[in-house]
Amino acid sequence: MSEAQPLRQGAADAGDPAVLACTEDAPGVVRLTLQRPDAFNALSERLLDALADALARLSADPAVRVVVIAGAGRAFCAGHDLREMRANPSHDYYRRLFDRCSRVMLAIQRMPQPVIARVHGIATAAGCQLVAMCDLAVAADDARFAVSGVNLGLFCSTPGVALSRNLGRKQAMEMLLTGDMIDASQAQARGLINRAVPVERLDEEVAALAASICAKPPAAVAAGKGLFYRQLEMGIEAAYQLAGQTMACNMMDADALEGVQAFIDKRPPGWRK
Repeated sequence: MSEAQPLRQGAADAGDPAVLACTEDAPGVVRLTLQRPDAFNALSERLLDALADALARLSADPAVRVVVIAGAGRAFCAGHDLREMRANPSHDYYRRLFDRCSRVMLAIQRMPQPVIARVHGIATAAGCQLVAMCDLAVAADDARFAVSGVNLGLFCSTPGVALSRNLGRKQAMEMLLTGDMIDASQAQARGLINRAVPVERLDEEVAALAASICAKPPAAVAAGKGLFYRQLEMGIEAAYQLAGQTMACNMMDADALEGVQAFIDKRPPGWRK
């Protein structure tokens, strides 16, 4: 893959260069790179604020089709910044910190663009939560994952919300109770990631996945992503009602009408630009 390029003026403001880089991998594909390599990209307050701001800006940019979250240095993300947490031992501070982190995680799910986690090294605690909250995840085959707070006396409760929505209950509970690492093949088998590839192919695989998404009509992708998460929290009857409404609205979109007509005509569809 060619070297990532800085974004055009305006969208480039979506990063905080000291802790978060914002670049364009390909037209419509934006990469947010956690930039605290000396701390294994731990989620400091500043980094969480930078992520929140970047996700809000990119979410509102119709030129952005896919967002990739990656980590600089030797790891994807080692979770919260424990030194920062230990320096502020108050209940109010911890509530604000975890609320701030939860807002970032929910922003990933609520934005219309699919978000891909590009994982290498370790993804632990809130870093594993970040992987679980992304819509898709591609990892190097030597990556490792854990929700390891219990080893420090702190049960990974907020990561458990994301983990339990990706893995089976007993698999999620085993990770939460033991804090043990799992490798990329186990993470893929359990549903935490989509693909595990040799590290030298990691960018190629992420690029291919992003390109496949970018080839689809953005309105259908955005509607489908929104519906997918809303229906998961519903009973099955309400989920089918919402899905039917979403499909009816989607079918009235010009790209959907063109796609169906192209299928009938046995020709490639001509999507709107």
